[in-house]
Amino acid sequence: MKIRVEVVYARAHAQAVVTLELEQGARVADALAASGLTDFPGQTPSRHYIGIWGAPASPDTELSDRDRVEIYRELIADPKQARRQRARQQKKARR
Repeated sequence: MKIRVEVVYARAHAQAVVTLELEQGARVADALAASGLTDFPGQTPSRHYIGIWGAPASPDTELSDRDRVEIYRELIADPKQARRQRARQQKKARR
């Protein structure tokens, strides 16, 4: 029996989505390998966090039909620092 899964990788300016049909019992690592989305220069699965529908997952997690495997990029800025910087800029703009 086959299952259908989606593998998603959001880049800075575009989102890559690959829909796959895999054998039941397939794991996250199988979906990543079949998708080809980790083949970009400098990109390897070990450098990314992986999740299924927003919940953290490991490469050996078994997939279910209609799962969405998400490859997360590293953050380019600390969200707290970025928010503080925006708040400072807004405060200066109001003066």
